[in-house]
Amino acid sequence: MNYKHLHYFWMVAKTGSIAGASEALHITPQTISGQLTQLQDSIGDRLFERKGRRLLLTAKGRTVYKYANEMFSLGEELGEFLSGSSTLGQREFIVGIMDGVPKTIAYKILSPVLEGSEKVHLTCREGSFEQLITALAIRQLDMVISDMPVNSAYSIKAYNHKLGQSPLTCFGVNKLASHYRKSFPRNLEQAPLLLPTDNSTIRPAIDQWFMSMDVSPNIVSEFDDSALLKAFGETGKGLFFMPSIIEKEVCVHYGVEVVGRTNKVREQFYALSLERKISDALPILSTIYNTAKTQLFADTNS
Repeated sequence: MNYKHLHYFWMVAKTGSIAGASEALHITPQTISGQLTQLQDSIGDRLFERKGRRLLLTAKGRTVYKYANEMFSLGEELGEFLSGSSTLGQREFIVGIMDGVPKTIAYKILSPVLEGSEKVHLTCREGSFEQLITALAIRQLDMVISDMPVNSAYSIKAYNHKLGQSPLTCFGVNKLASHYRKSFPRNLEQAPLLLPTDNSTIRPAIDQWFMSMDVSPNIVSEFDDSALLKAFGETGKGLFFMPSIIEKEVCVHYGVEVVGRTNKVREQFYALSLERKISDALPILSTIYNTAKTQLFADTNS
């Protein structure tokens, strides 16, 4: 195998395009394209398939990338060590966090990574569900924290490990909380509300809950990002819902009060990985899973 060709392939997969690899390697796109073709010819199979302007890894490409990533990442680590700027000895753990997952919950889920005895270099990346599971599929991520499971609609063989669930709490600044706290949730008719968009998994459940009570709130704004939603809630633009397991943190950090709680709607949280069984996954992922089940979500999973 020509390792120079393999290195070009790795950079194309890593950057997501021939142009990106060309810029990173300071080599013309034509050279990279030609050597990538030679690599595929020597293997006897395609490593990429083109969809529009994007290059997506094939099944064989994902396997080749897995090995190439281990090889060249180790080489980069050695280079950093020899230059004196290394974290050699630390295990790198890269996690994708879905936009809609509250950051406080993501922190609580991941805190065991930095509290354990093993030295771990943690990297967190945010994105949409589609972006993150695609990165997971080509092993650019070790795990994805999501509020929705991956299903057969996505042509990615990833597995759902349910961490837990939480009821919802309604929050608002003092003026709003004082007005809407009484007779909650029946008095939410035409109440100003900040909600997740229809892209979230929790939104249909919230809408169904309102319909079951025959309540029609005034939806002021909708958000994909939970942090932005809370920022608007902090300024008094409307009432908003967050998982009850971070109730205290939301009140302290955003200066809001509890309006009411509901067990009728529960938000689910998952760790997505390429391993079917947690026991087959990285020890770090097993620690995250077991801690979340027995501590963070222990009181809400029943």
